[in-house]
Amino acid sequence: MGPPRVVKPPPFRYHDPGTLEEAVALGASLDNAKFLAGGQSLMPMLNMRYVLPDHVIDLNRIPDLSHIGEAAGRLVIGAMTRQRDIERSDLLHRHCPLMRKALMQVGHPQTRNRGTIGGSLCHLDPAAELPAVLAALDATIHVAGPDGARDIPMTGFPAFYMTPAIGHDEIVSAVSFTPWPAGHKSAFVEFARRPGDFAIVGVAALLDFGTDGTVNRAGIVLAGVGPAPVRCTAAEERLTRRMPDPDGIRSAALTCADLEAMEDVHASPSYRRHLAVELTSRALRSALAGPGAGSLV
Repeated sequence: MGPPRVVKPPPFRYHDPGTLEEAVALGASLDNAKFLAGGQSLMPMLNMRYVLPDHVIDLNRIPDLSHIGEAAGRLVIGAMTRQRDIERSDLLHRHCPLMRKALMQVGHPQTRNRGTIGGSLCHLDPAAELPAVLAALDATIHVAGPDGARDIPMTGFPAFYMTPAIGHDEIVSAVSFTPWPAGHKSAFVEFARRPGDFAIVGVAALLDFGTDGTVNRAGIVLAGVGPAPVRCTAAEERLTRRMPDPDGIRSAALTCADLEAMEDVHASPSYRRHLAVELTSRALRSALAGPGAGSLV
C-alpha cells in the first residue's frame, strides 16, 4: 500500500470581508486568491489539493448577497442564497417551480443547507442542475469587479470546462430572469447511479401554451452531455406551434440523438445520447402531467 492520501487543505491566509466592495477590493489586490461561497465544491478541492490558493476570501458574512425577490417583473436571487432557501421559497415555487424540481435532485439536504446558487454557477460542473435551469430560463448573471458591475447572459457565462467567463477578481453577485407566463409547465429529470450522485444526464424542460393548446414556446436544456449546459434548439423547434401529442414529444426527443456528447469514466458518448433522448421524452411527459405556474404580479 502507498502512503495515505492528503485530506487537509494547504496553508492559506483567510479573509472575512463584510461587504461586497471589500471582497472585490481583496480579490483585486491579492495574488492567487479564491472566493469561498458555500464550500461544497471548494473545500473538497482544497482538501484533495486540487487547488492551492495563497488566500481564501470568505463571502459568507456579506448580507447583501443573500436574498430572493422580484424587481421590474424579474425574479432576483442573490449569489450567496442557500440552495435550501431557494428550494423552500414560496415566491420561486409559485412562479418558477422548475427551480425546486431541480434542487430536489441536488446532493442531499445537508449539502443544500450550505451550497449556494452562485457557488454552483461558478463551479460549473457539467452535470450540475442549477446551471442547466438558469440556461433554460435565459437568466442574466450579475457580476461585480474592480471595474464596476456588469451583466452576462447565461449563454455567454461558460468559457470552457468548469470555467466561467469572469475575471479572477470578479464576484457573481446575483442572478435574475423573467419568469415564464402563468400556466407554463416544467420538469427536471435526471439519471444518476445513486440518489444524490452527480447526474450522468439531466434535462430541464419548460412548456408554454397558446389559447388553442399548442406549444407557444419550449425550453429544453441538458446537463451532463457537454462541458456546459446544452440547449436542444432542434427539439424546441419540433414542439412549437403544434399540439404536444406523444408523436410530437417522441419526435422532439429523437433530435437529441444527433447531439455531440462528451466521454468520461462514467459514460460513453453514445450512452449519453441515448439518455438524452429518453430523459427528454420523460421530462416533457412529466411537464405535461404537472400543474402550471402562477403569474407574477
